[in-house]
Amino acid sequence: MVAKRQKSQMELAFDPGSRGEAPRTGDEGTEATMAKSRTESSASTAELMEEVCERGNMKAALRRVKGNRGGPGIDGMTVEELRDHLKENWPEICKELLSGKYRPQPVKRVEIPKPDGGVRKLGVPTVMDRLIQQAVLQVLQPLWDPTFSEFSFGFRPGRSAHDAVAQAQEYVVEGCRWVVDIDLEKFFDRVNHDMLMARMAKRVEDKRLLRLTRSFLNAGVMANGLMSPTEEGTPQGGPLSPLLSNLVLDDLDRELERRGHRFARYADDCNIYVKSERAGHRVMEGVSRYITKKLKLRVNREKSKVRRVQQGQFLGFGFILGKGGTVKRKIAPHALKRMKQRVRELTRRTKGKSVEQVIEALARYLVGWKGYFGFCEARSVLKHLDAWIRRRLRAYLWKQWKRSKVRYRRLRALGLGHELAWMTAGSNRGPWAMSRNKGMNIALRIAYFDALGLPRLEPQ
Repeated sequence: MVAKRQKSQMELAFDPGSRGEAPRTGDEGTEATMAKSRTESSASTAELMEEVCERGNMKAALRRVKGNRGGPGIDGMTVEELRDHLKENWPEICKELLSGKYRPQPVKRVEIPKPDGGVRKLGVPTVMDRLIQQAVLQVLQPLWDPTFSEFSFGFRPGRSAHDAVAQAQEYVVEGCRWVVDIDLEKFFDRVNHDMLMARMAKRVEDKRLLRLTRSFLNAGVMANGLMSPTEEGTPQGGPLSPLLSNLVLDDLDRELERRGHRFARYADDCNIYVKSERAGHRVMEGVSRYITKKLKLRVNREKSKVRRVQQGQFLGFGFILGKGGTVKRKIAPHALKRMKQRVRELTRRTKGKSVEQVIEALARYLVGWKGYFGFCEARSVLKHLDAWIRRRLRAYLWKQWKRSKVRYRRLRALGLGHELAWMTAGSNRGPWAMSRNKGMNIALRIAYFDALGLPRLEPQ
């Protein structure tokens, strides 16, 4: 029976160009998409590679990889070229997967700057390896996810960062006024391979899938033309990495639950909420010791803090304690600082673009930003940001108009009366000061920017 199934897989030539999209089950780009629901058991995990290579699963994985796009790996193959590659090579690749002989290529090292300084190291697999990882993810995640903690929110179907923040807010409402913010130092680079594979072996009997996962972990990293081995870590950049990281940190979740702690975890960002500073320091020491000795990971002592919830932040949000025990979500100061820096870059007055072009680029950024940070409950901040952005654009236009005669004509065309337009155009004040000028505010009303497509952050 198994031989017959392998033969059918050998002859598989799934159509990469089929229409339709795999249904999305969460906010993350690597969430699994499978129509069937399963419960984990040893009997169901002995022949998982057949499920990985199954036609429908591979087609769904291909759609997801194409939808996520992303750059090429070390072989230079693009997502657009994957279709032809599969048509020619899939039977042989499938044979290697089912026989346990498939070997992935090293990942390409890519460094992206962190908002708070430094760089985040990504490991970009080839598009072929990304496809296989996605196919594996779609088989394993429905098996594993139901077994994970309800207080784990990162990279899981139907869960989001907003859910994690809401859970943290619930703890604060319950009277927890101190937070233990634990920072795992370079977590994705420090995961112990042997411990990870031991945990996976408890859930998966298919030796081929275990070997394939180990080969992904040990594939190596290519940087500046030199290949380095990877003896630890799950490089960020592949679809499978988030699931494996959740598997490792599930031990931490269970230990926190066993100790009766109130916590919320999103990937390697874990906050524990307690009712006193003394309890916070006790929890910090105990949990840090467990992470170091049992999980073989490092806690960043400099970044890990015990603080009042008003002084902390979680996933870009903080909390405001109001009268009567009310607790509201606010945008964390560092997140506001990053947002303003990005808006300044997009509205820099030396860009030489039309205001329509500037607003088009600004709108793309603001829509995404609002989609996440619109979850805050401190609406006055959003109202202030709207006004500040319009000031930036008024200053941009004032600088662009340059001469008094041009400014006068523009203001008149915008409906400003002769006298006020003349007084405004003749001012020798700078662009930022003029952004608050009465004439500029009358001429460039909120409706003017609405008509140009500038999104408002404050809910209407």
